[in-house]
Amino acid sequence: MIWLRTETCGLGPYRADLVETYWRWEQDPALLVGYGRQAPESLEARTEGMAHQLRGENIRFTIYDLTDSEPTPAGIATLLPDHSVRTAEFVIMLGPEARDRGLGTAATRLTLDYAFHVTNLRTVWLKVLAPNTGAIRAYEKAGFQHVGPIRQAGYWLGQVCDEIVMDALASEFGAPSSITPGASKPS
Repeated sequence: MIWLRTETCGLGPYRADLVETYWRWEQDPALLVGYGRQAPESLEARTEGMAHQLRGENIRFTIYDLTDSEPTPAGIATLLPDHSVRTAEFVIMLGPEARDRGLGTAATRLTLDYAFHVTNLRTVWLKVLAPNTGAIRAYEKAGFQHVGPIRQAGYWLGQVCDEIVMDALASEFGAPSSITPGASKPS
């Protein structure tokens, strides 16, 4: 089931039957570096965490690559909402085989579309390690803007680095909408 789609990317439900696939992606050394994590997680711990995530209030999607004849799981997009102030933190993870193909940008735009047009959030924000320039470019293309650095808040390949805070506002979201076709950028 694909809820939102472009020609190349789709968002569907977060699925318990994909826990081993999600776990495999999360153990990729490039992803560990990108998130600033120091240690991998066991499949048992990930499976236990999955049960909690499925019951939680966070909004999670499986990202699908739609360029083949069948949709292929390619990553996860998550919104961590704070409903009292109508904002959410955004987190995305792509499997190694899905990177550098524009899927991250497309999935980010679709997630923002959902956040602003279904969940009615007014701001979505994220943190990214400053040396992760590929991710920063993808976020910029999807509509995020730089807010500023959190100095020396992270690690990249063993070196202290800044974290960059970025945000996207519903009032400025101008990407084509999969939810409200024909919708134009708010004035």
